[in-house]
Amino acid sequence: MPQALEHADGSWAWVVLLATMVTQGLTLGFPTCIGIFFTELQWEFQASNSETSWIPSILMAVLHMAGPLCSILVGRFGCRVTTMLGGMLASLGMVASSFSRNLSQLYFTAGFITGLGMCFSFQSSVTVLGFYFVRRRVLANALASMGVSLGITLWPLLSRYLLEDLGWRGTFLVFGGVFLHCCICGAIMRPVATSVAPETKEYPPPPPETPALGCVAACGRTIQRHLAFDILRHNTGYCVYVLGVMWSLLGFPLPQVFLVPYAMWHRVDEQQAALLISIIGFSNIFLRPLAGLMAGRPAFASHRKYLFSLAFLLNGLTNLVCAASGDFWVLVGYCLVYSVSMSGIGALIFQVLMDIVPMDQFPRALGLFTVLDGFAFLISPPLAGLLLDATNNFSYVFFMSSFFLISAALFMGGSFYALQKKEQGKQAVVADAFEQDIFLEAKDGPGKQQSPVIMYSSRLPCPAGVNKTGHECLLWPKAVLQAKQRALGWNSPT
Repeated sequence: MPQALEHADGSWAWVVLLATMVTQGLTLGFPTCIGIFFTELQWEFQASNSETSWIPSILMAVLHMAGPLCSILVGRFGCRVTTMLGGMLASLGMVASSFSRNLSQLYFTAGFITGLGMCFSFQSSVTVLGFYFVRRRVLANALASMGVSLGITLWPLLSRYLLEDLGWRGTFLVFGGVFLHCCICGAIMRPVATSVAPETKEYPPPPPETPALGCVAACGRTIQRHLAFDILRHNTGYCVYVLGVMWSLLGFPLPQVFLVPYAMWHRVDEQQAALLISIIGFSNIFLRPLAGLMAGRPAFASHRKYLFSLAFLLNGLTNLVCAASGDFWVLVGYCLVYSVSMSGIGALIFQVLMDIVPMDQFPRALGLFTVLDGFAFLISPPLAGLLLDATNNFSYVFFMSSFFLISAALFMGGSFYALQKKEQGKQAVVADAFEQDIFLEAKDGPGKQQSPVIMYSSRLPCPAGVNKTGHECLLWPKAVLQAKQRALGWNSPT
Protein backbone atom coordinates (compact mmCIF):
# COMPACT_ATOMS: atom_id res chain seq x y z
CA MET A 1 0.00 0.00 0.00
CA PRO A 2 1.27 3.54 -0.64
CA GLN A 3 2.89 5.21 2.36
CA ALA A 4 2.47 8.82 3.42
CA LEU A 5 5.89 10.47 3.51
CA GLU A 6 6.87 12.77 6.35
CA HIS A 7 8.70 16.05 5.79
CA ALA A 8 12.01 17.04 7.36
CA ASP A 9 11.92 19.49 10.30
CA GLY A 10 8.21 18.81 10.74
CA SER A 11 6.23 18.12 13.89
CA TRP A 12 6.64 14.34 13.53
CA ALA A 13 10.43 14.77 13.68
CA TRP A 14 10.22 15.42 17.43
CA VAL A 15 8.32 12.16 17.92
CA VAL A 16 11.08 10.38 16.03
CA LEU A 17 13.65 12.13 18.24
CA LEU A 18 11.90 10.74 21.34
CA ALA A 19 11.91 7.26 19.79
CA THR A 20 15.63 7.61 19.04
CA MET A 21 16.33 8.61 22.64
CA VAL A 22 14.53 5.50 23.89
CA THR A 23 16.35 3.29 21.37
CA GLN A 24 19.77 4.62 22.34
CA GLY A 25 18.96 4.17 26.02
CA LEU A 26 17.90 0.56 25.44
CA THR A 27 20.90 -0.37 23.29
CA LEU A 28 23.97 1.61 24.34
CA GLY A 29 22.92 1.73 27.99
CA PHE A 30 22.47 -2.02 28.34
CA PRO A 31 26.15 -3.22 28.33
CA THR A 32 26.86 -1.23 31.49
CA CYS A 33 24.56 -3.45 33.57
CA ILE A 34 26.26 -6.74 32.62
CA GLY A 35 28.68 -6.31 35.51
CA ILE A 36 25.76 -6.74 37.95
CA PHE A 37 25.26 -10.31 36.69
CA PHE A 38 29.00 -11.10 36.61
CA THR A 39 29.17 -12.82 39.99
CA GLU A 40 25.84 -14.65 39.50
CA LEU A 41 26.91 -16.07 36.13
CA GLN A 42 30.32 -17.00 37.47
CA TRP A 43 28.76 -18.93 40.36
CA GLU A 44 26.05 -20.54 38.17
CA PHE A 45 28.48 -22.02 35.63
CA GLN A 46 31.51 -22.37 37.92
CA ALA A 47 33.51 -20.31 35.42
CA SER A 48 36.65 -18.24 35.73
CA ASN A 49 36.75 -14.47 35.41
CA SER A 50 38.19 -14.71 31.92
CA GLU A 51 35.49 -17.12 30.71
CA THR A 52 32.67 -15.01 32.17
CA SER A 53 34.04 -11.76 30.76
CA TRP A 54 33.64 -13.04 27.20
CA ILE A 55 29.89 -12.34 27.44
CA PRO A 56 30.15 -8.51 27.64
CA SER A 57 33.14 -8.48 25.30
CA ILE A 58 31.26 -10.30 22.51
CA LEU A 59 28.20 -8.12 23.10
CA MET A 60 30.13 -4.84 22.80
CA ALA A 61 32.29 -6.09 19.92
CA VAL A 62 29.30 -7.10 17.77
CA LEU A 63 27.52 -3.86 18.71
CA HIS A 64 30.36 -1.94 17.04
CA MET A 65 31.61 -4.31 14.34
CA ALA A 66 28.26 -4.90 12.66
CA GLY A 67 28.00 -1.26 11.55
CA PRO A 68 28.78 -1.89 7.84
CA LEU A 69 26.20 -4.69 7.73
CA CYS A 70 23.65 -2.32 9.26
CA SER A 71 24.47 0.29 6.59
CA ILE A 72 23.76 -2.26 3.86
CA LEU A 73 20.40 -3.16 5.43
CA VAL A 74 19.46 0.51 5.81
CA GLY A 75 20.26 1.13 2.16
CA ARG A 76 18.22 -1.89 1.09
CA PHE A 77 15.21 -1.84 3.45
CA GLY A 78 15.29 1.57 5.15
CA CYS A 79 15.75 2.69 8.75
CA ARG A 80 12.26 1.70 9.85
CA VAL A 81 12.55 -2.00 9.00
CA THR A 82 16.15 -2.24 10.21
CA THR A 83 15.30 -0.79 13.62
CA MET A 84 12.39 -3.17 14.07
CA LEU A 85 14.53 -6.11 12.94
CA GLY A 86 17.15 -5.13 15.51
CA GLY A 87 14.56 -5.04 18.29
CA MET A 88 13.34 -8.52 17.38
CA LEU A 89 16.88 -9.93 17.31
CA ALA A 90 17.81 -8.34 20.65
CA SER A 91 14.63 -9.71 22.22
CA LEU A 92 15.20 -13.16 20.75
CA GLY A 93 18.76 -13.23 22.04
CA MET A 94 17.80 -12.34 25.61
CA VAL A 95 14.87 -14.78 25.72
CA ALA A 96 17.04 -17.59 24.38
CA SER A 97 19.83 -16.74 26.83
CA SER A 98 17.47 -17.27 29.77
CA PHE A 99 17.33 -20.97 28.78
CA SER A 100 21.10 -21.36 28.30
CA ARG A 101 22.76 -24.35 29.95
CA ASN A 102 26.39 -23.38 29.48
CA LEU A 103 28.53 -20.35 28.76
CA SER A 104 28.95 -21.21 25.08
CA GLN A 105 25.20 -20.80 24.58
CA LEU A 106 25.34 -17.46 26.42
CA TYR A 107 28.15 -16.31 24.14
CA PHE A 108 25.93 -16.88 21.12
CA THR A 109 22.58 -15.70 22.50
CA ALA A 110 23.31 -12.87 24.95
CA GLY A 111 26.54 -11.95 23.16
CA PHE A 112 26.23 -12.33 19.40
CA ILE A 113 22.48 -12.26 18.67
CA THR A 114 21.64 -9.53 21.21
CA GLY A 115 24.65 -7.45 20.15
CA LEU A 116 23.69 -7.74 16.48
CA GLY A 117 20.13 -6.65 17.20
CA MET A 118 21.25 -3.70 19.30
CA CYS A 119 23.61 -2.59 16.53
CA PHE A 120 20.82 -2.62 13.95
CA SER A 121 18.45 -0.65 16.17
CA PHE A 122 21.02 1.88 17.36
CA GLN A 123 22.75 2.77 14.10
CA SER A 124 19.58 2.93 12.01
CA SER A 125 17.90 5.19 14.61
CA VAL A 126 20.89 7.55 14.48
CA THR A 127 20.78 7.53 10.67
CA VAL A 128 17.10 8.46 10.51
CA LEU A 129 17.73 11.62 12.53
CA GLY A 130 19.85 12.93 9.66
CA PHE A 131 16.79 12.71 7.39
CA TYR A 132 14.26 14.15 9.82
CA PHE A 133 16.37 17.09 11.02
CA VAL A 134 18.18 19.53 8.74
CA ARG A 135 18.15 22.95 10.45
CA ARG A 136 18.30 21.56 14.01
CA ARG A 137 20.47 18.51 13.38
CA VAL A 138 23.12 19.39 15.97
CA LEU A 139 20.48 19.94 18.66
CA ALA A 140 18.73 16.70 17.74
CA ASN A 141 21.92 14.65 18.03
CA ALA A 142 22.75 16.25 21.38
CA LEU A 143 19.29 15.48 22.77
CA ALA A 144 19.36 11.94 21.40
CA SER A 145 22.67 11.24 23.14
CA MET A 146 20.95 11.98 26.46
CA GLY A 147 19.11 8.70 25.96
CA VAL A 148 22.41 6.86 26.48
CA SER A 149 22.88 8.58 29.83
CA LEU A 150 19.33 7.73 30.87
CA GLY A 151 19.93 4.11 29.92
CA ILE A 152 23.16 3.96 31.94
CA THR A 153 21.21 5.37 34.90
CA LEU A 154 18.17 3.11 34.76
CA TRP A 155 19.48 -0.26 33.49
CA PRO A 156 21.57 -1.05 36.63
CA LEU A 157 18.72 -0.14 38.99
CA LEU A 158 16.24 -2.28 37.05
CA SER A 159 18.73 -5.14 36.86
CA ARG A 160 19.41 -5.15 40.60
CA TYR A 161 15.69 -5.02 41.42
CA LEU A 162 14.76 -7.90 39.08
CA LEU A 163 17.77 -10.00 40.02
CA GLU A 164 16.71 -10.14 43.68
CA ASP A 165 13.20 -11.39 42.87
CA LEU A 166 13.57 -13.37 39.62
CA GLY A 167 17.19 -14.45 39.41
CA TRP A 168 19.32 -13.89 36.33
CA ARG A 169 17.26 -16.20 34.11
CA GLY A 170 13.98 -14.47 34.89
CA THR A 171 15.65 -11.09 34.53
CA PHE A 172 17.00 -11.95 31.06
CA LEU A 173 13.50 -13.12 30.08
CA VAL A 174 12.05 -9.76 31.14
CA PHE A 175 14.83 -7.99 29.24
CA GLY A 176 13.64 -9.79 26.13
CA GLY A 177 10.30 -8.07 26.48
CA VAL A 178 11.94 -4.72 27.19
CA PHE A 179 13.91 -4.87 23.93
CA LEU A 180 10.67 -5.28 21.98
CA HIS A 181 10.14 -1.56 22.61
CA CYS A 182 12.75 -1.01 19.90
CA CYS A 183 10.19 -2.39 17.45
CA ILE A 184 7.66 0.21 18.59
CA CYS A 185 10.27 2.94 18.22
CA GLY A 186 11.11 1.66 14.76
CA ALA A 187 7.47 1.73 13.69
CA ILE A 188 7.38 5.45 14.53
CA MET A 189 10.19 6.15 12.03
CA ARG A 190 8.09 6.78 8.95
CA PRO A 191 9.80 7.32 5.59
CA VAL A 192 10.88 10.91 4.90
CA ALA A 193 10.16 12.78 1.68
CA THR A 194 13.37 13.95 -0.01
CA SER A 195 13.71 16.62 -2.65
CA VAL A 196 16.56 14.86 -4.42
CA ALA A 197 15.45 12.89 -7.43
CA PRO A 198 17.22 9.61 -8.08
CA GLU A 199 19.89 9.86 -10.72
CA THR A 200 19.87 7.58 -13.74
CA LYS A 201 23.14 7.02 -15.50
CA GLU A 202 24.02 4.95 -18.49
CA TYR A 203 26.88 2.59 -17.87
CA PRO A 204 28.61 0.39 -20.41
CA PRO A 205 27.89 -3.32 -20.00
CA PRO A 206 30.39 -4.97 -17.65
CA PRO A 207 32.87 -7.43 -19.10
CA PRO A 208 31.96 -11.07 -18.74
CA GLU A 209 33.29 -12.63 -15.56
CA THR A 210 33.28 -16.06 -14.09
CA PRO A 211 30.90 -16.46 -11.12
CA ALA A 212 33.77 -16.85 -8.66
CA LEU A 213 35.62 -13.78 -9.90
CA GLY A 214 32.37 -11.80 -10.03
CA CYS A 215 31.63 -12.62 -6.39
CA VAL A 216 35.14 -11.67 -5.30
CA ALA A 217 34.95 -8.39 -7.22
CA ALA A 218 31.55 -7.57 -5.72
CA CYS A 219 32.85 -8.23 -2.20
CA GLY A 220 35.88 -6.07 -2.89
CA ARG A 221 33.73 -3.19 -4.11
CA THR A 222 31.47 -3.50 -1.07
CA ILE A 223 34.42 -3.45 1.34
CA GLN A 224 35.95 -0.47 -0.46
CA ARG A 225 32.64 1.41 -0.34
CA HIS A 226 32.04 0.93 3.39
CA LEU A 227 35.57 0.62 4.86
CA ALA A 228 38.14 3.37 4.26
CA PHE A 229 41.39 1.41 4.05
CA ASP A 230 42.71 3.92 1.51
CA ILE A 231 42.23 6.77 4.02
CA LEU A 232 44.03 4.72 6.66
CA ARG A 233 47.03 4.39 4.35
CA HIS A 234 47.28 7.99 3.16
CA ASN A 235 45.87 10.13 6.02
CA THR A 236 48.41 10.14 8.86
CA GLY A 237 46.07 11.96 11.24
CA TYR A 238 43.35 9.33 10.72
CA CYS A 239 45.91 6.57 11.31
CA VAL A 240 46.99 8.17 14.61
CA TYR A 241 43.36 8.61 15.64
CA VAL A 242 42.39 4.99 14.92
CA LEU A 243 45.47 3.48 16.56
CA GLY A 244 45.19 5.72 19.62
CA VAL A 245 41.50 5.07 20.21
CA MET A 246 41.91 1.32 19.62
CA TRP A 247 44.72 1.18 22.20
CA SER A 248 42.68 3.21 24.70
CA LEU A 249 39.65 0.94 24.27
CA LEU A 250 41.67 -1.93 25.67
CA GLY A 251 41.25 -0.15 29.01
CA PHE A 252 38.23 2.15 28.67
CA PRO A 253 35.37 -0.41 29.04
CA LEU A 254 36.92 -2.23 32.01
CA PRO A 255 35.48 -0.03 34.81
CA GLN A 256 31.98 -0.48 33.40
CA VAL A 257 32.37 -4.28 33.54
CA PHE A 258 34.35 -4.74 36.76
CA LEU A 259 33.31 -1.78 38.94
CA VAL A 260 30.36 -3.59 40.56
CA PRO A 261 32.33 -6.83 41.28
CA TYR A 262 35.21 -4.70 42.56
CA ALA A 263 32.92 -2.85 45.00
CA MET A 264 31.34 -6.11 46.20
CA TRP A 265 34.84 -7.58 46.63
CA HIS A 266 35.45 -4.71 49.08
CA ARG A 267 32.23 -5.66 50.95
CA VAL A 268 30.11 -2.84 49.57
CA ASP A 269 26.38 -3.62 49.68
CA GLU A 270 24.97 -4.99 46.43
CA GLN A 271 22.43 -2.17 46.14
CA GLN A 272 25.12 0.45 46.67
CA ALA A 273 27.42 -1.27 44.18
CA ALA A 274 24.73 -1.12 41.49
CA LEU A 275 24.10 2.52 42.38
CA LEU A 276 27.68 3.40 41.33
CA ILE A 277 26.95 2.76 37.64
CA SER A 278 23.73 4.78 37.92
CA ILE A 279 25.71 7.71 39.34
CA ILE A 280 27.87 7.68 36.21
CA GLY A 281 24.82 7.67 33.97
CA PHE A 282 22.97 10.36 35.90
CA SER A 283 25.99 12.66 35.83
CA ASN A 284 26.32 12.16 32.08
CA ILE A 285 22.78 13.46 31.54
CA PHE A 286 24.03 16.95 32.38
CA LEU A 287 27.74 16.71 31.60
CA ARG A 288 27.56 15.32 28.07
CA PRO A 289 25.45 18.14 26.55
CA LEU A 290 27.61 20.69 28.38
CA ALA A 291 30.78 19.08 26.99
CA GLY A 292 29.26 19.09 23.51
CA LEU A 293 28.41 22.79 23.72
CA MET A 294 31.91 23.68 24.89
CA ALA A 295 33.58 21.56 22.23
CA GLY A 296 31.46 23.21 19.54
CA ARG A 297 32.61 26.74 20.38
CA PRO A 298 34.92 28.33 17.78
CA ALA A 299 37.54 29.08 20.45
CA PHE A 300 38.10 25.34 20.96
CA ALA A 301 37.96 24.34 17.30
CA SER A 302 41.73 24.17 16.80
CA HIS A 303 42.32 22.45 20.17
CA ARG A 304 39.71 19.68 20.01
CA LYS A 305 42.29 16.96 19.32
CA TYR A 306 44.27 17.93 22.41
CA LEU A 307 41.13 18.13 24.57
CA PHE A 308 40.24 14.66 23.33
CA SER A 309 43.65 13.35 24.41
CA LEU A 310 43.32 15.18 27.73
CA ALA A 311 39.97 13.47 28.39
CA PHE A 312 41.59 10.04 27.96
CA LEU A 313 44.46 11.10 30.22
CA LEU A 314 42.03 12.21 32.96
CA ASN A 315 40.12 8.95 32.59
CA GLY A 316 43.28 6.92 33.10
CA LEU A 317 44.44 8.93 36.10
CA THR A 318 41.00 8.58 37.68
CA ASN A 319 41.23 4.78 37.53
CA LEU A 320 44.38 4.95 39.64
CA VAL A 321 42.33 6.57 42.42
CA CYS A 322 39.74 3.81 42.19
CA ALA A 323 42.44 1.14 42.47
CA ALA A 324 43.83 2.77 45.61
CA SER A 325 40.68 2.41 47.72
CA GLY A 326 37.44 0.44 47.68
CA ASP A 327 35.51 2.56 50.17
CA PHE A 328 32.01 3.39 48.97
CA TRP A 329 32.32 7.17 49.25
CA VAL A 330 35.71 7.09 47.53
CA LEU A 331 34.05 5.14 44.72
CA VAL A 332 31.25 7.72 44.55
CA GLY A 333 33.83 10.47 44.07
CA TYR A 334 35.57 8.30 41.48
CA CYS A 335 32.31 7.91 39.54
CA LEU A 336 31.74 11.67 39.48
CA VAL A 337 35.24 12.43 38.14
CA TYR A 338 35.02 9.48 35.77
CA SER A 339 31.78 10.94 34.40
CA VAL A 340 33.56 14.20 33.50
CA SER A 341 36.20 12.44 31.40
CA MET A 342 33.64 10.04 29.94
CA SER A 343 31.45 12.97 28.85
CA GLY A 344 34.41 14.65 27.18
CA ILE A 345 35.30 11.48 25.29
CA GLY A 346 31.70 10.93 24.21
CA ALA A 347 31.27 14.52 23.03
CA LEU A 348 34.55 14.68 21.09
CA ILE A 349 35.10 11.23 19.65
CA PHE A 350 33.11 11.81 16.44
CA GLN A 351 33.78 15.54 16.23
CA VAL A 352 37.55 14.94 16.18
CA LEU A 353 37.08 12.38 13.41
CA MET A 354 35.13 14.97 11.41
CA ASP A 355 38.02 17.40 11.87
CA ILE A 356 40.53 14.85 10.57
CA VAL A 357 38.80 13.46 7.47
CA PRO A 358 36.70 15.28 4.83
CA MET A 359 32.95 15.02 5.36
CA ASP A 360 32.42 13.22 2.05
CA GLN A 361 34.71 10.45 3.35
CA PHE A 362 33.32 10.44 6.90
CA PRO A 363 30.87 7.49 6.55
CA ARG A 364 33.61 5.21 5.20
CA ALA A 365 36.10 6.38 7.81
CA LEU A 366 33.52 5.81 10.56
CA GLY A 367 32.75 2.32 9.24
CA LEU A 368 36.37 1.19 9.40
CA PHE A 369 36.80 2.88 12.77
CA THR A 370 33.87 1.01 14.36
CA VAL A 371 35.04 -2.35 12.97
CA LEU A 372 38.57 -1.95 14.33
CA ASP A 373 37.23 -0.72 17.65
CA GLY A 374 35.10 -3.83 17.84
CA PHE A 375 38.25 -5.94 17.98
CA ALA A 376 39.49 -3.87 20.92
CA PHE A 377 36.17 -4.38 22.75
CA LEU A 378 36.42 -8.11 22.04
CA ILE A 379 39.90 -8.46 23.55
CA SER A 380 39.73 -6.09 26.51
CA PRO A 381 37.46 -7.83 29.11
CA PRO A 382 38.88 -11.36 28.62
CA LEU A 383 42.41 -9.96 28.89
CA ALA A 384 41.46 -8.32 32.18
CA GLY A 385 39.82 -11.57 33.27
CA LEU A 386 43.06 -13.46 32.69
CA LEU A 387 44.90 -10.90 34.79
CA LEU A 388 42.28 -11.23 37.53
CA ASP A 389 42.52 -15.03 37.52
CA ALA A 390 46.31 -14.82 37.81
CA THR A 391 46.42 -12.23 40.62
CA ASN A 392 43.02 -12.59 42.33
CA ASN A 393 43.13 -8.82 42.89
CA PHE A 394 40.68 -6.44 41.21
CA SER A 395 43.04 -3.49 41.69
CA TYR A 396 45.31 -4.79 38.93
CA VAL A 397 42.39 -4.53 36.48
CA PHE A 398 42.16 -0.80 37.11
CA PHE A 399 45.95 -0.45 36.90
CA MET A 400 45.74 -2.16 33.51
CA SER A 401 42.99 0.20 32.42
CA SER A 402 45.05 3.23 33.48
CA PHE A 403 48.09 1.99 31.56
CA PHE A 404 46.24 1.71 28.25
CA LEU A 405 44.40 5.01 28.67
CA ILE A 406 47.39 7.10 29.76
CA SER A 407 49.72 5.68 27.10
CA ALA A 408 47.07 6.22 24.39
CA ALA A 409 46.53 9.81 25.52
CA LEU A 410 50.25 10.58 25.42
CA PHE A 411 50.60 8.92 22.02
CA MET A 412 47.71 10.84 20.46
CA GLY A 413 48.63 14.17 22.01
CA GLY A 414 52.28 13.90 20.98
CA SER A 415 51.47 12.66 17.49
CA PHE A 416 48.89 15.36 16.83
CA TYR A 417 51.38 18.00 18.00
CA ALA A 418 54.12 16.62 15.73
CA LEU A 419 51.74 16.53 12.75
CA GLN A 420 50.67 20.11 13.44
CA LYS A 421 54.30 21.28 13.54
CA LYS A 422 55.01 19.42 10.31
CA GLU A 423 52.03 21.07 8.61
CA GLN A 424 53.10 24.49 9.86
CA GLY A 425 56.58 23.87 8.42
CA LYS A 426 55.09 23.09 5.03
CA GLN A 427 52.99 26.25 5.15
CA ALA A 428 56.10 28.28 6.05
CA VAL A 429 57.92 26.94 2.97
CA VAL A 430 54.93 27.82 0.79
CA ALA A 431 54.75 31.27 2.39
CA ASP A 432 58.45 31.93 1.72
CA ALA A 433 58.06 30.95 -1.92
CA PHE A 434 54.98 33.12 -2.19
CA GLU A 435 56.78 36.10 -0.64
CA GLN A 436 59.73 35.63 -2.98
CA ASP A 437 57.43 35.68 -6.01
CA ILE A 438 55.73 38.86 -4.83
CA PHE A 439 59.11 40.50 -4.19
CA LEU A 440 60.42 39.66 -7.64
CA GLU A 441 57.26 40.91 -9.33
CA ALA A 442 57.45 44.19 -7.40
CA LYS A 443 61.14 44.58 -8.24
CA ASP A 444 60.78 43.91 -11.95
CA GLY A 445 57.50 45.83 -12.41
CA PRO A 446 57.65 49.25 -14.14
CA GLY A 447 55.28 50.98 -11.75
CA LYS A 448 53.82 50.76 -8.29
CA GLN A 449 52.80 47.30 -7.25
CA GLN A 450 49.05 47.12 -6.81
CA SER A 451 47.86 45.24 -3.73
CA PRO A 452 46.07 42.09 -4.83
CA VAL A 453 42.66 41.18 -3.50
CA ILE A 454 42.95 38.09 -1.36
CA MET A 455 40.35 35.38 -1.30
CA TYR A 456 40.55 32.94 1.62
CA SER A 457 40.02 29.40 0.49
CA SER A 458 40.81 25.84 1.50
CA ARG A 459 42.61 25.18 -1.76
CA LEU A 460 39.35 25.08 -3.73
CA PRO A 461 39.42 25.82 -7.46
CA CYS A 462 38.65 29.44 -8.35
CA PRO A 463 35.70 29.84 -10.73
CA ALA A 464 37.58 32.55 -12.63
CA GLY A 465 41.16 33.74 -12.88
CA VAL A 466 40.29 37.30 -11.86
CA ASN A 467 37.52 38.89 -9.82
CA LYS A 468 35.06 41.51 -10.93
CA THR A 469 37.50 44.38 -10.18
CA GLY A 470 40.17 42.91 -12.41
CA HIS A 471 42.48 41.92 -9.55
CA GLU A 472 44.06 38.49 -9.52
CA CYS A 473 42.58 35.89 -7.19
CA LEU A 474 45.30 34.39 -5.02
CA LEU A 475 44.11 31.05 -3.58
CA TRP A 476 46.31 30.19 -0.61
CA PRO A 477 45.67 28.92 2.95
CA LYS A 478 44.19 31.60 5.18
CA ALA A 479 47.04 31.53 7.73
CA VAL A 480 49.64 32.09 4.99
CA LEU A 481 47.75 35.04 3.51
CA GLN A 482 47.26 36.69 6.87
CA ALA A 483 51.00 36.50 7.54
CA LYS A 484 51.83 37.91 4.12
CA GLN A 485 49.28 40.66 4.56
CA ARG A 486 51.03 41.83 7.74
CA ALA A 487 54.53 41.46 6.27
CA LEU A 488 53.83 43.34 3.02
CA GLY A 489 51.49 45.97 4.46
CA TRP A 490 48.46 45.10 2.31
CA ASN A 491 45.04 46.48 3.05
CA SER A 492 42.36 44.37 4.69
CA PRO A 493 41.56 41.44 2.41
CA THR A 494 38.16 40.73 0.96
